[in-house]
Amino acid sequence: MTTDTYRVEGGALIRSVIPRRGKPYEHACTEAVFKDVAYAIEQSGSAHFRAEDVRAGLDAPFTQANVAVMFLAERGCIERTRGRRFRAAGDYVYEDALIEY
Repeated sequence: MTTDTYRVEGGALIRSVIPRRGKPYEHACTEAVFKDVAYAIEQSGSAHFRAEDVRAGLDAPFTQANVAVMFLAERGCIERTRGRRFRAAGDYVYEDALIEY
């Protein structure tokens, strides 16, 4: 089982991953990209999406968008629906995301 932890450091959200096999790694997401991802998800309403879908509408690296999506899922702001698809858990994803950040 993979273990993910999150922390905010130097204005960035850091995702630390310890995989079952292989070496641990970290990815970061800037606060600006995090806010853009949260806003894009809120604007999508109840539509199902993947991290790739959110990133496609933004000028952001996929890795950063993925960190934001995974954090939002871990904190309950969005819910996993099937496979790699998600949907907003409520009407105020942006506000919920900023509280969790």
